[in-house]
Amino acid sequence: MKTIDELIAEGVTSKRVFVRADLNVPLSGTTITDDGRIRAVQPTVEKLVAAGARVVVASHLGRPKGAPDPAFSLAPAAARLGELIGADVAFATDTVGESARATVAGLGDGQVAVLENLRFNPGETSKDDAERGVFADQLAELADLYVGDGFGAVHRKHASVFDLPARLPHAAGDLIATEVGVLKKLTENVERPYAVVLGGSKVSDKLGVIDHLLERADRILIGGGMAYTFLKAQGHEVGSSLLQEDQIPAVLEYLKRAEDKGVEFVLPVDVVVSETFPDLKAKAPTEHRTVPADAMPAGFIGLDNGPETNKLYASKLADAATVFWNGPMGVFEHPDYAEGTRAVAQALVDSSGFSVVGGGDSAAAVRTLGFDENAFGHISTGGGASLEYLEGKTLPGLAALED
Repeated sequence: MKTIDELIAEGVTSKRVFVRADLNVPLSGTTITDDGRIRAVQPTVEKLVAAGARVVVASHLGRPKGAPDPAFSLAPAAARLGELIGADVAFATDTVGESARATVAGLGDGQVAVLENLRFNPGETSKDDAERGVFADQLAELADLYVGDGFGAVHRKHASVFDLPARLPHAAGDLIATEVGVLKKLTENVERPYAVVLGGSKVSDKLGVIDHLLERADRILIGGGMAYTFLKAQGHEVGSSLLQEDQIPAVLEYLKRAEDKGVEFVLPVDVVVSETFPDLKAKAPTEHRTVPADAMPAGFIGLDNGPETNKLYASKLADAATVFWNGPMGVFEHPDYAEGTRAVAQALVDSSGFSVVGGGDSAAAVRTLGFDENAFGHISTGGGASLEYLEGKTLPGLAALED
């Protein structure tokens, strides 16, 4: 996999360099609520600018239906990128149309443009190779070179991620190189004890990575909404909590395999419950209580780990040499249900081991809760990509950069 430094050494001055970034940032209206993914690609953009390239940044945002939708415009991300690099960033109001062609043609050496949301074109996400190929051909007309730096999208077989690199000389950006290097630390010659913390809403989203990690991890700690499927599998009442009953057979199999292999599976011992789901916008105080995990009252919803669970999980992470964490422990967006997630983050900060926060909501939680990002070994920009890498899957966007 060629590096961006090698590409620059070959000469990029005056050349149009297409940077496939991941600017898929959370928005409240047109306000960016977490700019971590924009800051993650900033070093690659600045490196190309310093080398005199004409930089064309492209990304997706959200899940538009293959047509323009103002709610998913990348205009706010383009403006924020300009603020971060301290320079004007041109913005094309389409992907491969008249605005894109004119905007790219107007770039001078060391200048930057951002194209509109790639998913406004149905060819970006099409499952038809020919349709994706047509869009990739149109994108290729806008550039001379390609740099893949959108780690959060490398698990997608999309036109700008998989097909476009085959049409242009290409290299991996600094972000992708860093992400892959970190993930290798979690899969090759891992320092032990190796602890994994998995949360989030659905156990079905994590089955593949649990299956893979049962062969590698020493401890697996479960929290978030997915914990209630595990608790139900053990025969406990879970009230109105999030539950995937169809996943109970798989959960039981994993618990048995963990026992057979000597992998410690750690589940909540107490949980914070309420009769209603909280209003995440108002964030007003709610009626809630802490109950034993094996004695949840019917009709109540589990929304966070309890204090005893927080102490237990901190003790299980204290001596870990390697920790991977993906998924919050509760509804961290509301202050009444953020302590479980805060406790895991604090445990990682306090640990002397190498800690990886696996992107997505976990990365957002770290920033929302006010932690110093530098206190962690690495905060990934791609939750789904990280999980699929840990599952041992071939990621299309990485495969496309390897030749």
